[in-house]
Amino acid sequence: MDMLWSGWGDPAKAAPLPDAVTGLLRDLLGVTPRETGPATLDDIEVPAPALTDEAREALRTALAAEDGFRDDAESRIRHTRGKSTPDLLRIRAGEVEDLPAAVLLPGSHDEVLAVLRACAAHGLSAVPFGGGTSVVGGLRPETKRPFVALDLRRLDQLLAVDEVSRTATLQPGLRGPQCEALLNAQGWTLGHFPQSFEWATVGGFAAARSSGQASAGYGRFDEMVLALTVATPEGTLETGRVPRSAAGPDLRQLILGSEGALGVITAVTVRIRPLPQKRVYEGWRFADFEAGAAALRTLAQDGPRPTVLRLSDETETFIGLAQPDAIGGGDAPQASGCMAITGYEGTEAETAARRAAAREILLACGGEYLGEEPGDKWEHGRYNAPYLRDALLDAGAFAETLETAAFWSALPGLYAGVREALTTKLNEAGTPPLVMCHISHTYENGASLYFTVVSAQGEDAVAHWAPVKAAANDAILAAGGTISHHHGVGTDHRDWYAEEIGPLGIRMLQAVKAEIDPSGVLSPGVLIPVR
Repeated sequence: MDMLWSGWGDPAKAAPLPDAVTGLLRDLLGVTPRETGPATLDDIEVPAPALTDEAREALRTALAAEDGFRDDAESRIRHTRGKSTPDLLRIRAGEVEDLPAAVLLPGSHDEVLAVLRACAAHGLSAVPFGGGTSVVGGLRPETKRPFVALDLRRLDQLLAVDEVSRTATLQPGLRGPQCEALLNAQGWTLGHFPQSFEWATVGGFAAARSSGQASAGYGRFDEMVLALTVATPEGTLETGRVPRSAAGPDLRQLILGSEGALGVITAVTVRIRPLPQKRVYEGWRFADFEAGAAALRTLAQDGPRPTVLRLSDETETFIGLAQPDAIGGGDAPQASGCMAITGYEGTEAETAARRAAAREILLACGGEYLGEEPGDKWEHGRYNAPYLRDALLDAGAFAETLETAAFWSALPGLYAGVREALTTKLNEAGTPPLVMCHISHTYENGASLYFTVVSAQGEDAVAHWAPVKAAANDAILAAGGTISHHHGVGTDHRDWYAEEIGPLGIRMLQAVKAEIDPSGVLSPGVLIPVR
């Protein structure tokens, strides 16, 4: 099943906002319904593919399946850009100036190599396409050349399971649920559950350094990866032959997070864990964000570490975004303070022991135990926030997210700086915002902050957001944060990423790209500035 072309996920799961919420948006933020609805597929005028007959034939020849080459209007529209709010607003308006010339569906590593060579020979670019869930412009290359979308959905196999070493080798087109189902059937789990889990793919997890909601227990995806097979215009790169090595720099780390700019991942070997016997989630309330963050830091640094550990600030708790299914339903928490969600997975004995020990720590840190009901609601709605974003857009509101991370000591300043930048810029623009935040991922040395912003759209919502986003990015770097913790760089964050790693760092990446991709085929302008 394809994702909704003009929004998120399964259209059957979409639901309009309750009247109470639309009334709140109108009264609090001045949100008014848009005069016209989104474009339909039939409304969009799609230009003819900008491919020569020779290029089209070369691409067709590279693929074994007759239907592996597609240049019909609907296929190209469905592979246009990603799922950031500006991306969605543009596609809903029928803007498709940057759509791919064709969509290619290779069925093997060798076919990916052949496609990349054909692109190099005919002056084309190629953008790897997994689940299409990028929210940072990762599917929107900056190039004047025609480009093709390299859809990896047919590379969707579990290739091997090594139960002795506890590893699995996966193809990149496996979506999260498919991957879990195949591993669960043999008694294993990957334990990677990002908010995009239902639609994102294994290859995308690796290419964007994804981090799942259970990262406190299972780790980030890049920590799970043991080996990679990568197709480049210059040939095949194999990285990782043992769990750890001192044989020079680890080239896995060069590919992880490279977002398709340095190659197309065609196989990933990951560590796996036994399927847990027990899963339990619960809610806690803290007096304020500072107290809750201190409690999370205590668990992250001194243990015991829950599998899931997250904390919503006062605004997000009040609105109920910690439990998206509860918004407008009458049972969202209305008390003051901040809600935390903790979760525990493992054997019955291990889960009970960690839960009891963590409970003692949380109580000592001033936490109020709320029972399992808030945790169950969070688990039930953990993938639903993007659907809520679509409903907000339908109601005429602007809604977007951004995330970062910093050391614990820098976190308060980062939190305050980004909130101030967002609020000041949107107030100056005449669209006062609602700014919410939660700690989404924790580490011994720091944590990630995940912000949600809601406001009126303004006359031109995309242009309206651009200076606000830039101000937030500036505030992130000024406060010592990273421009992205798990969404990635894409084209949206590229200039701030360049500032983060410095001119020498950028020249190093450009030098690597020049060797791997001398013709500039792979995702031009994504991650790495074009020379």
